[in-house]
Amino acid sequence: MTYASDQKMSTLDLPARTRRLFSMRDAVLTQWEHEVRAKVRGADALLTPILINTLPTFFDNLAEALTPGYPRDDATSNTNAPAVHGNERARMTSYGPEQVIQEYQIFRDCFAEAALEAGVPLRRKDWKVINASIDTGIREAILEFTAMHEGFQRRIAAGLSHDMRNPLSVMLNSAQILQRLAQQADVQVLAQKIIEHGKRLDDMIQELLDTLSYHRGQKLPLLLQRFDILPLARQVGDSVNTGLPGKCAVTGCSVTGWWCENSLRRAMENLVGNAVKYGDDGPIHIHVNTLRERMIITVHNTGSCVAPDQTERIFDYLRREHPGSAPGWGIGLPFVQNVAESHGGSAIVDSAPERGTTFTIDLPIDCRPFVTPDA
Repeated sequence: MTYASDQKMSTLDLPARTRRLFSMRDAVLTQWEHEVRAKVRGADALLTPILINTLPTFFDNLAEALTPGYPRDDATSNTNAPAVHGNERARMTSYGPEQVIQEYQIFRDCFAEAALEAGVPLRRKDWKVINASIDTGIREAILEFTAMHEGFQRRIAAGLSHDMRNPLSVMLNSAQILQRLAQQADVQVLAQKIIEHGKRLDDMIQELLDTLSYHRGQKLPLLLQRFDILPLARQVGDSVNTGLPGKCAVTGCSVTGWWCENSLRRAMENLVGNAVKYGDDGPIHIHVNTLRERMIITVHNTGSCVAPDQTERIFDYLRREHPGSAPGWGIGLPFVQNVAESHGGSAIVDSAPERGTTFTIDLPIDCRPFVTPDA
């Protein structure tokens, strides 16, 4: 069976030399996996299907390119297999560009060693094809790898910039109320809110700066700690009620677990912010519950619902299903989903005119087994 990306070459009618090249595949891949696990940082932790990736396709494309008369100049011509390799390395591993390059270099050595052992001579014109394949494969894989990481950085940076508006809104509302209260007793409470949210805004700016130098996959970096989620939900509700008294009710039970407090706060703020923007004048309800070692947060509002054909893609990045006067960049819901999934959980939407709209964040109470140390 050939794994070449064109799926056209049959091993039944190949020249003898090409059949010998194809017969080297298992030896090359086995030796490559062994050496990569030993030499490439982070490779030893990868499962074999993730590590092998698109390498069988690259090998077979190279065998085709080394076949006289076959219409393939090198292993990368007329295929995006190297770019897919870089894409998967960005999404599925903790690699940096150096590790991607090192993998291709090891492949070249393994291929040459296997050819020598199999008695397949590699001539000067063969090495020209091999080197062109490796060099172009590295270039295309790194371009895609870098693009994936830059895209991730832009999404996180945009998300942080978007979420900075939440504490800033509380600060502005508090300052406006202060102007009207003069010397009344609530001045101290409102001043404290301004200080607290000013500190949060400063933390977000620092997180944004850190994000710009983040070189991992697309999982959200989490700072895990043990805390009770109910007081955090109440803080989010109080922030809304500062400007809209009585708008947000918080109910439920105390649930203490291991999560990232900052990311869950921002996720709840995004859900509540959407409920304010897209709901009617009715109340918003945050509820905290627990079931079978999982913690469940729901945010419910009445008013405009999500159309059935939109529920499947409402978490898509930069998608806005409510064009018009309501502000929003279409990045809050993807962030909510990313927070949930990075904790080993999920984000769910349920929306209908007769029920209103409910967003659910469903997480393991102890997410530590589901979060990698560098996530």
